[in-house]
Amino acid sequence: MKANGKAFKFGKNINTDEIIPAKYLNTTDAKELASHCMEGIIGNDFAKKVKGGDIIVAGRNFGCGSSREHAPYSIKSAGVSCVIAESFARIFYRNSINIGLPILESKTAARGIKEGDKIEVDFTKGEIRNVTKGKVYRSQSFPAFMEKIIKAGGLLKMIQDSYL
Repeated sequence: MKANGKAFKFGKNINTDEIIPAKYLNTTDAKELASHCMEGIIGNDFAKKVKGGDIIVAGRNFGCGSSREHAPYSIKSAGVSCVIAESFARIFYRNSINIGLPILESKTAARGIKEGDKIEVDFTKGEIRNVTKGKVYRSQSFPAFMEKIIKAGGLLKMIQDSYL
């Protein structure tokens, strides 16, 4: 599994209400959630600028706060191919995998990648390549079962596919 795109850089302790403000939690419409992704931090600029395949890079404790699945779902719906951070809130980490959004922890990548850098990620190898700077960073590769969930598009889709 691979991803590549432009980096959008955020700081530390980005909470789920900043990712998708609570006033939008009454919908599960992917387009609606995508249009408000990261609105709690930078207004609707992110939704206007992000392109399919782009990558969010952030500091430590990304996704802290309430345990809403809307947060990773809005990121995935916006077209983001993965999130790289120094660390993730545990519930956000699991919610992301459950909905099929790949996320990687790498302190060196999160600190070394700058806004706008072109990034390529190989999830199987656990390799994050900053094409702009010619640097390679390491992350733990996904275990086979997590890769299977992500490839299927999420845990529910994986289970449905195995029974249909």
